[in-house]
Amino acid sequence: LDSALASKIVWLDAFLTNVDRTARNTNMLSWRNELWLIDHGAALYFHHSWQNWEEQSLKPFVQIKDHVLLGQADEIEKADESSRVILTAEKIKSIVSLIPDLWLQNEDVQGSAEAMREVYSNFLISRIQHSAIFVNEALHARQSLI
Repeated sequence: LDSALASKIVWLDAFLTNVDRTARNTNMLSWRNELWLIDHGAALYFHHSWQNWEEQSLKPFVQIKDHVLLGQADEIEKADESSRVILTAEKIKSIVSLIPDLWLQNEDVQGSAEAMREVYSNFLISRIQHSAIFVNEALHARQSLI
């Protein structure tokens, strides 16, 4: 991978708090000369404890230090800049609105599917608005690595 793509993937995983892109489990496939990022089941793990999603949205994501592409990701700040332009609050809300109600049924959480969508949107919007927190963590982790 080139450094720009590696940086975008590192940024995305830090944004989504995805712990599953390590040397043990990269969750990446190459098919027909295209890279596919698969299995995001370990991302957004704030939703295992809905009570503190606001606090979780401001966490630096220290697990980025184990990211398999971190050593190649020397354009993380550029990835942040371009991603922040694309992922506006309106775009995030539009994407989250596509989540089927059935996927939002959770016996451990009180609230409607629409209320849960609102939490997801607010979490992601907060992450974007405070991306310097996880970007700085990734830059620090990369500096320690190289």
